[in-house]
Amino acid sequence: MSRVLVVEDDPQLVRALVINLQARQYGVDAAPDGTSALRLAAEHRPDAVLLDLGLPDMDGLDVLKGLRTWTGAPVLVISARRGSPEKIAALEAGADDYLTKPFSMDELIARLRAALRRTGPTSGTFGCRQEPAVVETGEFTVDLLAKRVRRAGRDVRLTPTEWQLLEILICNPGRLVSQRRLLGDVWGPGHSKNSNYLRVYMAQLRRKLEPDPAHPRHLITEPGMGYRFEA
Repeated sequence: MSRVLVVEDDPQLVRALVINLQARQYGVDAAPDGTSALRLAAEHRPDAVLLDLGLPDMDGLDVLKGLRTWTGAPVLVISARRGSPEKIAALEAGADDYLTKPFSMDELIARLRAALRRTGPTSGTFGCRQEPAVVETGEFTVDLLAKRVRRAGRDVRLTPTEWQLLEILICNPGRLVSQRRLLGDVWGPGHSKNSNYLRVYMAQLRRKLEPDPAHPRHLITEPGMGYRFEA
C-alpha cells in the first residue's frame, strides 16, 4: 500500500481527498499547515505528497524546498494559483506535477499513479535493451540499475521526474528524443504541449550534471524538436 501525505487547509477538500484515496487502497495522512506537513513527512516517510501552496503558516514552496532536502518522493502541487510563473517556480523547486483547482478527482488519481510508477520497483528503463549497467561521461556517472548518479565522487540527488528524463535520454545515446515522446512518457499523453515542463527540468538536470550548464556537453537541445544525450 502506497502512503500519501495530503497537505491542505481546506477541510472539505481534505475529506474528499482522503475518501477517494482510501477507496483506492492508499494510506493517507493529512496536514493542515506546513509545519505539520514537514513533521508528518519526517515521521511517516510518504510515497507521494499532494501539496497546496496557500497554507496558513508558510508558503507551500517552502514546504516543497524543505522536503527536497531529504526525499525524492513525488510531490504533486494542487493549487488555485494558475499563472505560468507560479507553475514554473513550483517545478523549479522540485514539484513533479501541478494541478490547478478545481480539478477532476479522476485526473488527480491518474497523475498520482503515474508519479508513483516513476518511483516504483516496476519502473524499468525506457526502451533500454542492451545498454551497459553503468554509463560514464567525463563529468558524471549513471548507474541505471541502482538508479544512482555520481559527480566528482559524490551522489547527485535527482527527483523522480529528473531521473526519468535522464534515463530516457541515456537509453537513446546520440539519438534525438522528441519533445512529444518525452512529455508523453514522463507526464502522460495529455501533456504533449507542455514544453515548458521540459525546459524547466532540463535546466535543472544541467545545473546538477553539466560543468557549464549554459553550454552543455551531454544534455543537448535540438531547438523545436527535442533533446539528445551525448556521452
